[in-house]
Amino acid sequence: MNNIPLGDDKLHEECGVFGVYGHEDAAALTALGLHALQHRGQEAAGIVTFDGGKFISERHPGLVSDNFTNQSTMQRLKGKSAVGHNRYSTTGATIQRNIQPFFADLWGGGFAIAHNGNITNALSLRDELIKKGSIFQSTSDTETILQLVARSEADRTLNRLVDALLKISGAWSLVVLTNKKLIGARDPFGIRPLVMGELDGAKILASETCALDIIGAKFIREIEPGEIVVITEDGEESIKPFPNTRSRPCIFEYIYFSRPDSILDGKSVYECRKSFGKELAKESPANADIVVPVPDSGVPAALGYSESSGIPFELSIIRNHYVGRTFILPTQSNRQSSVKLKHNPDKSSIKDKKVVLIDDSIVRGTTSVKIVELMREAGAAEIHMRIGCPPIKFPDFYGIDTPETEQLLASSKDLNEMCSYIGADSLGFLSLDGLYKAMGYKNGRDEKNPEYTDHCFTGDYPTPLNDYESEKVQEQLSLLSENESQI
Repeated sequence: MNNIPLGDDKLHEECGVFGVYGHEDAAALTALGLHALQHRGQEAAGIVTFDGGKFISERHPGLVSDNFTNQSTMQRLKGKSAVGHNRYSTTGATIQRNIQPFFADLWGGGFAIAHNGNITNALSLRDELIKKGSIFQSTSDTETILQLVARSEADRTLNRLVDALLKISGAWSLVVLTNKKLIGARDPFGIRPLVMGELDGAKILASETCALDIIGAKFIREIEPGEIVVITEDGEESIKPFPNTRSRPCIFEYIYFSRPDSILDGKSVYECRKSFGKELAKESPANADIVVPVPDSGVPAALGYSESSGIPFELSIIRNHYVGRTFILPTQSNRQSSVKLKHNPDKSSIKDKKVVLIDDSIVRGTTSVKIVELMREAGAAEIHMRIGCPPIKFPDFYGIDTPETEQLLASSKDLNEMCSYIGADSLGFLSLDGLYKAMGYKNGRDEKNPEYTDHCFTGDYPTPLNDYESEKVQEQLSLLSENESQI
């Protein structure tokens, strides 16, 4: 049986991270924070706490609510400091040994690490480390950081971590828990988000501000690109050991990944998505009766489109929120029709109407095909598909689970071919300049110095891709995957 989620044609972020230092309820706060970050990874969740003399680890496949609402589990997680992780795998299979946070007893004390992103030279480094005697317990790229720290000859844990991070490339926001410290770090480009908050004098680190909101913590600031923040009982220290680099956060955090109630770099994600819809209405108008979002991610853009165009907004597709990612159907034909288990059209509001159908993105296009079919079956007179971002033409290597280039609909088809494929009467995407204008840049995208990492649209990758440009390393990755499937 192929473990493919129902009607799943979205990009997926690899994970969310959370950390607490100096609070009596560290484990409970971490579980709540991970619950708020559940959208960033639904395959597994883990928490590691420090109880003054020992580290305690609980790591399980499944949702946070499946594993961290049990009283006995939470009672085991004692201590005033904790780190937690939600996982959606892009490197390494979903098996127990790949679930984070990872923990090891190193020279100098215990070391727990949770990582969001993807290391683009992890396989090359892994090969070197194994030749030098390292023994890997997982196939996750995160363990490469742990192994580098373990082998560093620097004098302090912090310096050993810096030593390791200077050797890696790619995207990473991470939280680390040691005997005396909670450490947060963000790659020099700031590709993945990381924020700091405070609750009852305790410091909090999290992937998004929504995780601070759920526990009532006060937002302090974002961890800056290239910054390492060290939190101890004496306060906090900030260092920037990396070469100066112009930051380029991932623009898909605004388009899809982050929760709409989060704030990134001072911008409301919800308001950004509404702005995408407003700009889309200007660039790609349609003669229609109603604007309908593909729930839930298409709702803010659809509201913006409706507001800008004057076309009434209708919630004409109802989503079933009780169909989880673990609901697996046995055949491909069943999987292709399984979109009906997630979405059902309200025929009374659709029949004989010209519909503008709004979604946040198109990846393979398979879900779009089924949604358009549902609208036809419900009696829509016309269907005009509008997408709140530019066409996705290139894969991601920074912690987003994307298909290979040939599986991306926009990489092999032009606009008319895509429109014909999904069965709509017309199709329109937000332009790249329109996307930047909606983000507040009046002149659109600066070709020489873009503000964001937008490689999925442009192929402009901010870092070397290392492993992904090496045939030898790709063979190694295939072998790892083959061996892992037999364990």
